[in-house]
Amino acid sequence: MSRGVSRLLAPRRLAIFGGGAWGKAVVGAATRLGFRGELVFVHPDGKMLDGCRPARSIGEIGAPVDAAFIAVNRHATVEIVRDLAHSGAGGAVCFASGFREALAEDAGSADLQSALVDAAGDMPILGPNCYGFVNALDRVAIWPDQHGMSPVDRGVAILTQSSNIAINLTMQRRALPIGLVAACGNQAQTHQADLALALLDDPRITAIGLHVEGFGDLRKWEALAGRARDRGIPLVALKMGRSAQAQAATVSHTASLAGGDAGAQALLDRLGIMRLDDVPSFLETLKLLHLGGRLQGNRIAAISCSGGEASLVADMATVRDLEIPPLAAAQKADLRAALGPMVALANPLDYHTYIWRDAQAMTRAWTGMTGPGIDLTLSIVDYPHTDRADWECATKAALGVARTGARMMVAATMPELMPEDVAQDLMAGGVVPVGGLYEALAAVEAAARPLPDRADPVLLPGSAEADTTLTEAEAKAALAAHGLPVPRSVAGPASAIDSAGLTPPFAVKGAGLAHKSEHGAVRLGIGPEELASVAAEIGTPEILVEEMVTGAVAELLIGVTRDPAHGFVLTLGAGGTLTEILRDTVSLLVPSGREAVRVALGRLQCAPLLAGYRGKPAADLDAVLDAVEAVQSYVVANAASVSEVEVNPLICTPRGAVAADALIRKATQ
Repeated sequence: MSRGVSRLLAPRRLAIFGGGAWGKAVVGAATRLGFRGELVFVHPDGKMLDGCRPARSIGEIGAPVDAAFIAVNRHATVEIVRDLAHSGAGGAVCFASGFREALAEDAGSADLQSALVDAAGDMPILGPNCYGFVNALDRVAIWPDQHGMSPVDRGVAILTQSSNIAINLTMQRRALPIGLVAACGNQAQTHQADLALALLDDPRITAIGLHVEGFGDLRKWEALAGRARDRGIPLVALKMGRSAQAQAATVSHTASLAGGDAGAQALLDRLGIMRLDDVPSFLETLKLLHLGGRLQGNRIAAISCSGGEASLVADMATVRDLEIPPLAAAQKADLRAALGPMVALANPLDYHTYIWRDAQAMTRAWTGMTGPGIDLTLSIVDYPHTDRADWECATKAALGVARTGARMMVAATMPELMPEDVAQDLMAGGVVPVGGLYEALAAVEAAARPLPDRADPVLLPGSAEADTTLTEAEAKAALAAHGLPVPRSVAGPASAIDSAGLTPPFAVKGAGLAHKSEHGAVRLGIGPEELASVAAEIGTPEILVEEMVTGAVAELLIGVTRDPAHGFVLTLGAGGTLTEILRDTVSLLVPSGREAVRVALGRLQCAPLLAGYRGKPAADLDAVLDAVEAVQSYVVANAASVSEVEVNPLICTPRGAVAADALIRKATQ
């Protein structure tokens, strides 16, 4: 691991500051794991701790310690950190709370956290408001509570932003080898991504799981993702916040559609970090990645001795990005030789129970469900709680398949039907044991997701608050300057508008309204002779008259919203008046390259319209991509001030793409 935190995470000399239950708990946690280093205690009153007489100050403990657990009040923590840094210590876990996380109740807490960081200098610290870590690879724990970890030679690392979730994860009984768990607390100095980046250099770490509440410094996450890709170490996230709403009131459709989580998902997608929604699936994905890393693709074969289970896995796979391909001729030949004539051959396969208890025959049959067109073979086996002798054949068959080099998974339909001892035997033989069919398919889908192409750094937004909404004519002019095609138009007082030079029919719109159609302020197909009466009916002081765009095959939305936590979220979706009802959108981050945008457009439900649906002509996709690039170009040029940009609809025709409406909100410069 990185030299920056190596002393802290694998100390030979550990100091505990403060007495009481927390200090004793750290001693117990380290001892249970087999810590063989030196424990020293520091307490200003010299109170006995764990049978030892402590030093009264750092100056009394002799040589610098590699790590320290500081279990004193927040103000004393700052002073101890300063003394440790001056003494040449390797790092510290700051347990005390009442720093920046208490900002709403204590205005001075942010200043105190800054003082803590200043006191630490170059010495790494975890926290504050932090439990610390359990390092099963080096048999050391700086952890003031229970943990369920045992020494391992290699395994996954899990970094959380919640100490309680970290405790729970260490208690898993799914045969997942966990090498290190760390709770990152406030991340005042050592960021979660910094810690993960350091762990990438440890060859014993096979995958890294991240429980994330908020990302913070995006550049750190970009560096982590790039280094993890280079090292071939998969990253998995349990990201909180799907239910969060947008952070501020907005006027565009885009902001309503993007919500609070679209930016987080777009960032994870961009970085190639797999996302899971629940703890069991998160753990099972890490287990699959521990045994062989990412899958080459999403093609699976499923095996069961029950037709009901075969149907169940087929149905459950249809709602995920998984393929269950038909059997190849070679597979059918191998299966027929192993199963005889009475079994219908298909994928998923119900192999009945004719060969049950015959481990060799089961191995031949299950191996027949592997091959070049299959990325993982999954066998459903539900082990009973007792008297499992008749199920040893299934374990042996799975292990036999794994010896051929095929990726093999054994999944129980329910978590309680995968015993821990069986799971350990399967893991030791290279088979992924999973408790729960839902969790199994979630893990396979995540591990099969391909890494995205490398992208440019995310565009970081400014902080100036938007206080200006441009008129439609102003917004279109600003976007047109960056290459966005817009209709020819004139704007002016409703009583004196002159359409000379424009070719009818016209679109006539009231100026100064964000959602014109909801106010009856858009009229289409208007001739020159109708302008005056239509303008009067609309009733706004000024109107906008445009040449209508004809020949539309689809209408799209292109929107960008400023997300302080994730950059600028680029939303692409079905456009027009039904945008928010259809909610057919995908989200990326700015800047996104042309190919990434092309792929994203292909994921829309309305994508067939762009490609030409039922004999109708296709849209000019290059023109659509040009339009998205133009919007992004405007955002990049105005990143310090822009808050929202929306084009809705972008009218897509076989000959081009034209912005029929546009909105921009920004700060006054």
